[in-house]
Amino acid sequence: MSDTVSFTVPSPGGPLPVTVSYARVGRGEPLLLLHGIGHHRQAWDPVVDILATEREVIAVDLPGFGVSPPLPDGLAYDLPTTTAVFGAFCEALGLDRPHVAGNSLGGLIALELGREKLVRSVTALSPAGFWSQAERRYAFGVLVTMRQIARRLPLPLVRRLAGTAAGRTALTSTIYARPARRSPEAVVAETLALAGATGFDQTLLAGITVQFTDDLPGVPVTVGWGTRDLLLVRRQGVRAKRIIPGARLVRLPGCGHVPMSDDPALVARVLLDGSSR
Repeated sequence: MSDTVSFTVPSPGGPLPVTVSYARVGRGEPLLLLHGIGHHRQAWDPVVDILATEREVIAVDLPGFGVSPPLPDGLAYDLPTTTAVFGAFCEALGLDRPHVAGNSLGGLIALELGREKLVRSVTALSPAGFWSQAERRYAFGVLVTMRQIARRLPLPLVRRLAGTAAGRTALTSTIYARPARRSPEAVVAETLALAGATGFDQTLLAGITVQFTDDLPGVPVTVGWGTRDLLLVRRQGVRAKRIIPGARLVRLPGCGHVPMSDDPALVARVLLDGSSR
């Protein structure tokens, strides 16, 4: 079951209201899950039931993605604002320094929350921000192309493509190593989420200058990278390890950029281990 929570976030013109949609299940220490750009919280569905046996899982739609409303005028889609949003989100839900895991953009946000000491541990799966400029331009070009395709495809055609393994591969093989494993319903939903993401353009624009360069002393960090990540290539994981020497760097064999459905058992174990450190 999903729910929403509203809170205020500081801005140059004064506090502004933000509303975030989320789902909360399970029991145990809280684990906040953050998805990537253009996706939605259902990206975590393949691992949520496993995680919920040992953690209280809170999966959110980032502002302007999924069914969360866009940020109000006066708030930028940048890292400082997003960090403030999730600091306020955790306070509104009574989460005292939860564990956090994120994928892609969500991984970058998770690391930023760790840098600000707002969380107990960080697990980042193929996090953004460890790219060279050439790698960033390539990734952004792929993302823009994916969004253009998603916005131009008529819904009946999306449904028809999602109904076959070949069609699911055509729609999602950039981010999944095993796209045929996705259900037709999930592929339709995430294609619509990408097409309708009101925060996509501003988030991508804000990411042009992003580079994560700080160590996170005192915060346990796990960085996981799929060996078949076609969007953010796995050598970026080596850079992440150099920048955060205390991080545990984990290979995810046979997994793509969004590894949760490629190998749910492996990814769930990495997240549980990472939030036990």
